[in-house]
Amino acid sequence: MPDLVPARMVNEFEYCPRLFYLEWVQSRFEDNPYTVEGRYVHRNVDAGGGRIDDPDEDSPVRKAKSVTISSEDLGIIAKADIIEGKGNKVTPVEVKRGRPPKHGPAWSPELVQICAIGLILQDNGYDCSEGQIFFAEPRERVKVPFDEKLVRQTLNVLRDLKEVAGSPDPPPPLVDSPKCPRCSLVGICLPDETNLLADRSDVPPRRLTPRDSAARPLYVTEQGTRIGVRKGRVTVSQQKEVLQEVRLIDVSQVSIYGNVQISSQAMRAMFDQQVPVCWFSYGGWFQGIAHGLPSKHVDLRRRQVAIAAQAGLPIAQKMIEGKIRNSRTLLRRNSRSEVKPILEQLKATADQTAEVDTVESLLGVEGVAARLYFSQFSAMLKDDTLGIFDFQGRNRRPPRDPINCLLSYGYSLLTKDLTAVALAVGFDPYLGVFHKPRFGRPALALDLAEEFRPLIADSVVINVINNGEIQENGFIVRAQGVALTQQGRRSFIAAYERRLDQEVTHPVYGYKITYRRVLEVQARMLGAYLLGEIPEYVPFMTR
Repeated sequence: MPDLVPARMVNEFEYCPRLFYLEWVQSRFEDNPYTVEGRYVHRNVDAGGGRIDDPDEDSPVRKAKSVTISSEDLGIIAKADIIEGKGNKVTPVEVKRGRPPKHGPAWSPELVQICAIGLILQDNGYDCSEGQIFFAEPRERVKVPFDEKLVRQTLNVLRDLKEVAGSPDPPPPLVDSPKCPRCSLVGICLPDETNLLADRSDVPPRRLTPRDSAARPLYVTEQGTRIGVRKGRVTVSQQKEVLQEVRLIDVSQVSIYGNVQISSQAMRAMFDQQVPVCWFSYGGWFQGIAHGLPSKHVDLRRRQVAIAAQAGLPIAQKMIEGKIRNSRTLLRRNSRSEVKPILEQLKATADQTAEVDTVESLLGVEGVAARLYFSQFSAMLKDDTLGIFDFQGRNRRPPRDPINCLLSYGYSLLTKDLTAVALAVGFDPYLGVFHKPRFGRPALALDLAEEFRPLIADSVVINVINNGEIQENGFIVRAQGVALTQQGRRSFIAAYERRLDQEVTHPVYGYKITYRRVLEVQARMLGAYLLGEIPEYVPFMTR
C-alpha cells in the first residue's frame, strides 16, 4: 500500500468504501455528468498560481491555488484547491459543484476531505483552525470549523480506509442506496445486480447502468481509403477526397477491412479516447485489435489465470447451457415447421451440461446440440428464400454457401465486440475457460459469445434473409468459398448494429436494456464471479 493516501480518496471512502476501493486500489474510473461538471468548475483553481511560504513567516500565504501538501505522520497527500492567509492563520478552501445541503454546512464526505487538508496544514506547522467550501451553483462559501468531533471522525475514516485498502477483496456494494444512481462507477460496480445474486437483497434491481453512449462503431470497408483525424473529427478519404467525416466523440470503435490505412495521429487520438481499433481481412476474418494502455485491474487478471488453469468448468457449463437454451428459444419462436422433437432433445442436452465432469465431455454435449440446432436452421427461413439459401449444415474456413458465410461473418463481428468489452472490463481476452488459448484466438471473447450466438448473430442472419436485405447478388463465389460483396457486407453490418441497439427485458434483473449493454453487464458479472463477489455465473437466457 502506498505511504500517502490522496485526501480526495478520503472523500470517496466516506461516500462509499466500495467506490474508494474500485477507484483507488483497482484504478478503475468512468466519467459521468457530475465528474465532468466537477472538472469544469475546477478549471480556474487547477491553473495554479500564488505562493505559500514556511509557517514561521509573519504572513506565510496570501492566496495560492492548486497547492500540493502532504503529511507522512498522517499518511495523507492533498492538492488543495485554494489556500488563503490572514496574518499567521491559513484557511484551505475546496471548490465543489452543486449546492450545500439544507441540514448543515456540507455533506459528510466534503467535511472529512476539508478537515484532512486542515490536518495536513497543522502537521506542517501552519495555524489552521477552520476551512471553507465554495459551492459553485449558488456561488457561496460555507465555513467548516475543525472541532474535536470532526477531527475524530476524519482520523477514524483514515484508519478504516487503510484497513480496507489493505484487503485483497473489495467491500460489498451498498444495499438499495440512494447514493448509487449518482455514482460514476455504478456501471462497473453493478450494486443491485451483485447484491441480488449474492443474496444480500431481495429488492428488484434498479436500472442503474448508464444509458448507451451515443457513440457508435465506424466501419471502413472501401479499399484504398485512409483514416485520419483533424480538429476533433475522424475523416475517411481516398485520393484526398473526403468520403466520410464524423466527430471523434461519436466513434466507439473503428473496424478496418482489408487495405485501409490509418494515420499515427488518428491512432493516438483513438488511444486517448479509449476507442479500440479492430482489423479484419477483406473477407471479414477478425485479425487483431489495438487499444490504449491495458487495464490496471490486475486482481481480475490474476483470478482469471487461476480459474482458467484450475476451475473453469463451472463457468463453461453455464455458458454452454445458456447457448443451448437460447438456440432452443430461437428455434421455437421462429420455426415455420414442426420441430417439437428437436426442441425436446435440445432441452435434454441443456440439462446434461450440469452433469459433465470435464471440458472435453462438455465439448461433446455442445457438439451434439449444435448438430441438432443447425439441422433445423432452414425451418426458420421463409420458403420463398430457399434456393441459394438452402442450408445443409454448418461449414467454414471457407464457408461454402451463403448462410454459412453470413453465420461466420456474424460470429466474427460478435467476437470483435466481446474482445473490446473484455479489454474494457480488465480481462485478458485471449485466456478462456472453454475455448483453448491457442492459435491466437481471443478465447475468453469466444466463451462470452457462446450464449449470444443465437440471440444476436443467428437472429441477424435469419432477419436479413427473411426481410430480403441480402439477396443472391450480395455474395461472390471464389473457388469453393462464398464471401459477401461490399454492399452485402454493409447491409449485414447495418442489421447487426440494429440488433445490438434493440432493447430486451433482462431475464434475471427485470429491467430493459440493449443487447449492446447486455454484453458489458455479462462480462462484468463474470468478473464479479471470478473475484468471489457472487456465488456463480448466471448466463443470459431469454424466456
